[in-house]
Amino acid sequence: MSPATPAPSGALLVPPLRRPTLRFLLSHPAHFIALGCGAGLAPRAPGTVGTLWAWAAFVLLQGWLPPGTIGWVILASLPIGWWACTVTARHMGIADPGSIVWDEVVAFWLVLWLVMPAGLWAQLVAFVLFRIFDAAKPGPVAWADQLFKQRGATPSGFSWGAAGFGILFDDLVAAFCTLLVIALVRAW
Repeated sequence: MSPATPAPSGALLVPPLRRPTLRFLLSHPAHFIALGCGAGLAPRAPGTVGTLWAWAAFVLLQGWLPPGTIGWVILASLPIGWWACTVTARHMGIADPGSIVWDEVVAFWLVLWLVMPAGLWAQLVAFVLFRIFDAAKPGPVAWADQLFKQRGATPSGFSWGAAGFGILFDDLVAAFCTLLVIALVRAW
């Protein structure tokens, strides 16, 4: 299935793309980034697969880069991710597709960057906490998730830039909640 592309009037030429394919992943650099280098193609739990990919990538980054440089990589990943999520969501014709996992990637990188150095068990706790906050969306995460949903808007009427930012925002709030719980446990 080809990606949903807007007509000059803003109407979609093809129906929304519910399940991206390898062809879609490789058809645009934004798709490759937003779909987490393929992690978003997972048939089940793409957010969890994307978070696992983020964890593995972070471990590799630690072997090559000092912590300060990793911080700059994370910072650069935010606007790049906003662009990639916006383009990919628009091409899919869906405001917040589950297959977009860059939000999990950059948010979990932030968690790991701030909790390191930490042993495997502490990293696993961070992973579980982040997945709970991201999937269950309690309190502030639910608020952040709803903030950019654009309820009632048709794909041709979406503000795709706001949708792309919203994809990232709720995961950043989930990362903040994860870090808050870890800080409270460490302080106790």
